[in-house]
Amino acid sequence: MTEAISHPAACACCGNILRARFDRRRFLQISGAAGMMAALPSFARATEGKYEAMLVTCIDPRFPQPTLNYMRARKMVGKYSQFTFAGASIGVVAPAFKAWAPAFWDNLAASMQLHHIPKVIAMNHRECGAAAIAYGKDAIANPKIETETHKAALLEFKKQVAERQPTLKVELGLMAVNGKVEMFA
Repeated sequence: MTEAISHPAACACCGNILRARFDRRRFLQISGAAGMMAALPSFARATEGKYEAMLVTCIDPRFPQPTLNYMRARKMVGKYSQFTFAGASIGVVAPAFKAWAPAFWDNLAASMQLHHIPKVIAMNHRECGAAAIAYGKDAIANPKIETETHKAALLEFKKQVAERQPTLKVELGLMAVNGKVEMFA
């Protein structure tokens, strides 16, 4: 026993494709899609270029806007790649997060290859939960100790970058919750 199957007028399986509406709008949709597909190789090439830096930041949701404001003030918006994970430089150098370091180093190498970056900017921040996880709550107990904790991690980050990618310049910053940045050499 066979059942009658009702399909839309444009159903290709029943041969009703000839009844499909093929008007100017459909032509433009198909043409646009074909054009986008043809253009994809040029989109891929657009990802390559010469950019000013890779910015390493933390995942803390309080800091994307202050970080963008900082980069905007430096006139670098659209001129850097970004790598974001817990602790910023702490996520790269702290023994507690040692399994994460390879992901950073691979991303840095990719950014160098694709974006031809001359420097990396590590931007840690105050009141960082990842710093407490990595080094204990005493390491961020007060602003002076917190500064020393971040400075040590940032300087270790700079040392490791110099060992792995000696051609890169490194900038080190510590951002306060209000967006003010303290730079370290």
